[in-house]
Amino acid sequence: MKDVVAVLLAGGAGERLYPLTRERAKPAVPFGGCYRIIDVTLSNCINSGVRRMLILTQYKALSLNRHIREGWNILSPELGEFIEILPPTKRVSEHWYRGTADALYQNLHSITVEAPGYVLVLAGDHIYKMNYALMLNQHVQTGADITVATIQEKPAESYRFGVADIDSQGLIVGFEEKPAVAGQRSPYNPNTISVSMGIYLFSTKALLELLCRDAEDPNSSHDFGKDIIPRTLDQYRVFSFDFIDENRKELYWRDVGTLEAYYEANMDLVAVEPVFNLYDQHWPIRTYQRQYPPAKFVFAQEGRRMGIAVDSIVSPGCIVSGGRVVNSVLSHAVRINSYSEVDSAIIFSGVNVGRYSRIRRAIIERDVDIPENSEVGFDPDEDRTRGYHVTESGLVVIGRDDQATEQHRGLSYAAS
Repeated sequence: MKDVVAVLLAGGAGERLYPLTRERAKPAVPFGGCYRIIDVTLSNCINSGVRRMLILTQYKALSLNRHIREGWNILSPELGEFIEILPPTKRVSEHWYRGTADALYQNLHSITVEAPGYVLVLAGDHIYKMNYALMLNQHVQTGADITVATIQEKPAESYRFGVADIDSQGLIVGFEEKPAVAGQRSPYNPNTISVSMGIYLFSTKALLELLCRDAEDPNSSHDFGKDIIPRTLDQYRVFSFDFIDENRKELYWRDVGTLEAYYEANMDLVAVEPVFNLYDQHWPIRTYQRQYPPAKFVFAQEGRRMGIAVDSIVSPGCIVSGGRVVNSVLSHAVRINSYSEVDSAIIFSGVNVGRYSRIRRAIIERDVDIPENSEVGFDPDEDRTRGYHVTESGLVVIGRDDQATEQHRGLSYAAS
């Protein structure tokens, strides 16, 4: 793994996660109470032995930059290890990044100066556990130019992914981005198809050739899935790496690019035995956490509802003061006041839920003050009237600018 440089693509605008991406890049969106989405991919790198990482940013990167600076300054430059953020600089073009392949092309100098034998291309906004060393071992053993990590999906889901046709030796012989009809069934399971996870391992020589050729093509959209991979199959050895989950249970991989997917991935965490387990000491997920006091649950006097949280994740600094929290994820320094009920919600740092309020199936941005006697998630029309974002399924998202009331600041913290 010392001969690998990982490149994390963290520059997407995250429009489908709006309003959570109103102030921050998608990889910087909080996840699981204490974490940011990008922490998952970075932890996979560290746990796999990858010690040289470049993070390509573009949109609203301040929060992400701060998080990386404060929480991931853990490697040794003396040993040639680094996590480096690369903003777009238009070094070789007058354009901002026009696609995933173009993002790497514009940063080729930063990659080649490290003289890696292999380049691992990763998305900074997926939730999964994977040992990239196993992928590298297969890449070397097969003599591959490119290895694409694939996962098995139902054929009916083909329209959502890049679908690979794979022969019995693991060689990718066909690739189509988001086809309307599924093609060849997976050689790993004939009841499934193999789809790309957006994880690519290149031998550096092949990557340089492909990116330079793609940059000169005026008809290219400069995307790995749409352009690079389909056009390489006749000239390069492109293999599939069938996903092996470090959870050592069923396969878990989530692209949290939509509000619904993001919400469900967080809700997965509060299961009694979650497939994606934050408490797995074998494969820990790292992050940066500010210094907060322990969570506190108060008012247990007889005759009064006590502060309680069940089937939930409650982060440090939270106070559940005579309220009830069920099946929810609370980030740092959240306060749930007396007689309030929070059910199936994701609440970001610094939120204050007023007394006698009821919240159901909602995402609440940081530092929002929910007034006393509020109801959220019970009447979609009423929620829209208040200016909240309501999805087609009825999930309510309250952004920091979605309230006429003054926001609560007492429990705030600087980074967004």
